[in-house]
Amino acid sequence: MREELRWTGEIGRVVASRKDDKWFVSILVHTDDANTMVQMSLMDDLFPAVGVDVGINTLATCSDGTTYENPRPLKVHQRKLRRANKTLSRKEYLSNNWRKAKRRLASVHYRISCIREDSHHKASTSIVRKASRMGIETLNVSGLLKNRKLAKALSDSALSRFLTMLKYKAERRGIPITEAAMFFASSQTCSSCGSKKSELTLRERIYHCDECGFTCDRDVNAAINLCPT
Repeated sequence: MREELRWTGEIGRVVASRKDDKWFVSILVHTDDANTMVQMSLMDDLFPAVGVDVGINTLATCSDGTTYENPRPLKVHQRKLRRANKTLSRKEYLSNNWRKAKRRLASVHYRISCIREDSHHKASTSIVRKASRMGIETLNVSGLLKNRKLAKALSDSALSRFLTMLKYKAERRGIPITEAAMFFASSQTCSSCGSKKSELTLRERIYHCDECGFTCDRDVNAAINLCPT
């Protein structure tokens, strides 16, 4: 099987890797940045600034109201993964049946990672293509994972990796990114008047400001607060 390189330039590195009995070759090509970067003056005229709020149920919510669903592949394939693990544990170690069961388990893990990565790439690419500037939050991942009720869902969503994708894709296109402070209360702050709620439970999906009466979807309100001015 042969495929021509999509970009012209000097080949810097070639890496071969194996996943689930499949071989992949990654080729690093040094190209001229002038041909790939978009002029910022032109982008400011065509695209607005965008704030991006990430979450578990909805992967990303933009300040313009656009949402990107989170497929939660681990949750969807949890039963299949559990059965594959049980099958492997019942086989004699290093036997032919054990090796077959191990390959089936690896195939389930690989499918889960592919679904997650595909959704992350599609959402991050769509966001950076319509933004001239971007504002994102800074997640306290270690702190969030201490919550046992949310730890599994957070690991399934891989929000930190998604934000990393947004940052490197924005950097490639010359889009400046503003990262909010780690404990900035984007969800609790009213995007209309700036007042802050002392308490806001996760069950409250609609934000209602007691000061000015502003009502908005909770995630959209947070995304507006993250949007750079």
